[in-house]
Amino acid sequence: MLAEVVEKLKKTELRAAPPAPHYAGPGDVECDFCTGRKLKAIKSCLTCLASFCETHLKPHCEVPALKKHKLVKASSQLQEKICYLCTMDKHRGHDTVPATTERTKKKSQLKEIQSKFQQRIQEKQKEQQELKQAVKTLKRCAQSAVEDSERIFTELIRSIEKKRSEVTKLIRAQEEAELSGAEELLEKLEQEIADLQRRRTELEQLSHTEDHIHFLQSFQSLCVSSGSEDSPSITVHQHLSFDGVRRSLSELKERLEELCREEFSKIPPHAVQILSSEPKNRDFLQYFCQLTLDPNTANYYLILSEKNRVVSWSNTEQSYPDHSERFQYFLQVLCKESVSGRCYWEVEWSGKGGTAFISVSYKGISRKGRSNDCGFGHNSQSWSLRVSPSLTFWHNNIQTEISGPSSSRIGVYVDHSAGTLSFYSVSDTMTLLHTVHTTFTQPLYAGFCVYWGTVKLCNKK
Repeated sequence: MLAEVVEKLKKTELRAAPPAPHYAGPGDVECDFCTGRKLKAIKSCLTCLASFCETHLKPHCEVPALKKHKLVKASSQLQEKICYLCTMDKHRGHDTVPATTERTKKKSQLKEIQSKFQQRIQEKQKEQQELKQAVKTLKRCAQSAVEDSERIFTELIRSIEKKRSEVTKLIRAQEEAELSGAEELLEKLEQEIADLQRRRTELEQLSHTEDHIHFLQSFQSLCVSSGSEDSPSITVHQHLSFDGVRRSLSELKERLEELCREEFSKIPPHAVQILSSEPKNRDFLQYFCQLTLDPNTANYYLILSEKNRVVSWSNTEQSYPDHSERFQYFLQVLCKESVSGRCYWEVEWSGKGGTAFISVSYKGISRKGRSNDCGFGHNSQSWSLRVSPSLTFWHNNIQTEISGPSSSRIGVYVDHSAGTLSFYSVSDTMTLLHTVHTTFTQPLYAGFCVYWGTVKLCNKK
C-alpha cells in the first residue's frame, strides 16, 4: 500500500505545479513528502501517520485503498492519536480515555514490571555471588586437600627413606661385627707368613754354607719355634644369611600395599571416578592440540625448524636477539599456545647418548640464571618427564624413578580442571608411564629441554 502511495506521489510531481504554493510558516504543519522547502499540510492521515499538502494529498482522494484512510485536520501530534479506529467509528463500543491518562496508567504498570525485573536481577546476582563463593570455597578446599596430601605423602616417603637408611646401617653393622675379628687375624696371619718365609729362606741359605762352625752356631737359633702354632683361630660365617631381613621387608611392602588399597577404597566414589575418567588408547586424539614452539623462549644453543615444530641441540651458539622470555642458561624452550581444558599432544625424541625432558610449565617460570627456579621439574612451577637415558619424573626438585617401556614417542595428556597430568609411551599401544593429580592454578605451556638430541612435535594421525 505504501508503495502505491509513493508511486502516485511521483506521478503527481510530474504534473503541472499548483498555481500558488502555500509554504509552511511558523506554527504550521509541514508536509512530510515535500522535498526542499516544505509546503503547508492541509490534512493528516491517522493510518499513514503522516501529513500532506494539497498536492501530495491527491492519492488519498483518488486511490481506492487510500480513500479508506481516516483524514483529520493537519496535526503535528499524530503519535498521540493512536486509536484511529475510534476516530473512524466514533468510539462505538469503546471506553475512551485520554492518551495522557492511559500513559500514566501504563507508566505505573511499567514501574511494576521494572521493579520485578530489578528483583529478578538481584536474585540472579545473589545466586551468581553464592555460586562464585561456592566455587572459590571448593577450589580452596581442593587446594588445601592437595597440599595436605602432598605433605603427608612427603612425610611418609621421608619416614620410609629413614627406615631404609636404618636397615642399611643395621646390615652394615652386622657385616662389620662379623668381619672385624677376621680382618685382625688376617693381618696377623700375613705377618706370620712373612716371618716364616724369611726363616725358610735363611734355613735354605744355611744348608748351603761350607763353614761348619757357622752352621752349628746358626742352626740352634733358626730352628727355635716362632710360636705361630699358638695363633688364635676365628670362625667367619661366610654364608651369613640376611633372609630374615628380606622376609620382613617383603612382608612390610605387602602390608603397606594392602593398607593403601584399603584406604584408597574409602575415597568418595565421585573422586575415584574423576581419577579414572581419562580416555583410553587412541581416544586421546579427540583432544589433540596443535602446538608450536615459541622462538622468543628458545635457549641460544637450540635450533627451531619445520615451522617451529622441531627443536634440536646445537654446539654452536645462535645469534638470537635478547628477549625477556628467553631461557638464558638451561637448554629449554616453551610452546606459544597455552593448555586449557583437556589437551593431548605427542612428541618424538632422538639422539644417541642425549637427554630430553618432556615438560609442562606455568608461563611465570624464571628464565635467567642457573638456579632451580629456571629448570623444568626442579621447582613448583613445572612438571617434567626425563626420557633418556632412563625414565624419571621431576617436580619441585623431587625425583621419581619410573619403570616402563622405553619409547621414542611420548604422549602427554592434560585435564586442567581435573588437575591431571599423564605421560604415555606410544607405539602400537599406549602404556601409562606416570600420572600426577594436583591443582593447576595457572594456564600450562608445553616445554622441552634438549641436550645432544632432537624433539619433534607430532602431527595428529
